[in-house]
Amino acid sequence: MTTEMRELCQADWDAYYGTLELAFGGVAEAAEEHELWNDLTEFDRFFGTWEGKTCVGTTGSFSFRLSVPGGSLVDAAGVTMVSVAATHRRQGILTSMMRRQLDDVRARGEAVAVLTASEPVIYGRFGYGTATFAAKAEIDTTRVSLSVPAGTDDVRLRYAKPADVHAACEALYARRVSERPGMLARQPGWERLGLLDPESERQGASPLQCVVAERAGELVGYARYQVKPDWDAAGPKGTVRLRDLEAEDPAATAALWRFLFGIDLTSAVEAHNRPTDDALFQLVSDVRRCRIQVRDSLHVRLVEVGAALEARAYRTPVNVVLDVEDAFCPWNEGRWRLKGDLKGAVCERTEDEADLALSVRDLGAAYLGGVSLTSLASAGRVRELRPGALAEATVAFGSDAAPWLPHGF
Repeated sequence: MTTEMRELCQADWDAYYGTLELAFGGVAEAAEEHELWNDLTEFDRFFGTWEGKTCVGTTGSFSFRLSVPGGSLVDAAGVTMVSVAATHRRQGILTSMMRRQLDDVRARGEAVAVLTASEPVIYGRFGYGTATFAAKAEIDTTRVSLSVPAGTDDVRLRYAKPADVHAACEALYARRVSERPGMLARQPGWERLGLLDPESERQGASPLQCVVAERAGELVGYARYQVKPDWDAAGPKGTVRLRDLEAEDPAATAALWRFLFGIDLTSAVEAHNRPTDDALFQLVSDVRRCRIQVRDSLHVRLVEVGAALEARAYRTPVNVVLDVEDAFCPWNEGRWRLKGDLKGAVCERTEDEADLALSVRDLGAAYLGGVSLTSLASAGRVRELRPGALAEATVAFGSDAAPWLPHGF
């Protein structure tokens, strides 16, 4: 039978999502997860591939606002729910969906597309580069202590029901977005993600808990977490599982971590998604006993090279000609002159000789400032054509704060 790709409609949601779940192992998500993702779906941005009445491929994107170096928020497509039925692999379905999706993103005027990858090897051929990384820490709190800054003792902590302080926590998060590239300004409805807590996902841990940090009656930080109790012959050895932690200053940050380290009947803290430059790693007495692991997180694709490069600022003045290779989106192919600084940038087509040559995938990797052009060049993925251009561009593209995606989508 032939296949047909079409825009998703509400009546097809269950079949579409069932195909996605089957592709990811066949374990059904909790009802509250289904409800949230159904509510967040922008149906005119989602596509299904159908063979008769059977859905055999899925993809979609959310309308996001992405923080970039300089603090601006850029319209970005958050690519999600990508799957092809195992019975229909190697038939060009994924390529066709990626083609239509990027054409749709371009037509919407969005210069950037982003995704998190279940298998990173899949998306490089469509121009996505790994742009941010996430740190996981498993901390033995019986052997790791914290050295906290002055003012930590002035921060008041109190328990709160997550829903009761949710609006104040979201307001604090919103103030933080422009401070770190890669963060997402949460659009209406997305605030619900922070409270999602299906019992089936707890694996023996408690319901979601929250503690807030306050100074002079104002909220200056929060941590949401769960506790998984455990015991052996020597006594209690529970684990604190951190969901998220945000704070406005070093003292509030330290106060929250100190609280997590000191919860009764526990001997470990697990944090599964933290920035690679998290303050935690400077507060701890023994970073080795934090068992830090780093993995890829956000993958970036420049859909419109000129507009994307103009949308961010540059740490130092830069004036380079980039020769960009982009076979999948050929409108990006060719030479672009980028002139920019901390105040902004202009990026236009040029016939001038190129200073650097690279693929759109590698330009996406460097876009948020967390992957240096020099490191890409060391792997043969960026070629310097004018002496000195690589060093100039590497510094300019960098970010003072490591880019970080705070939650998946």
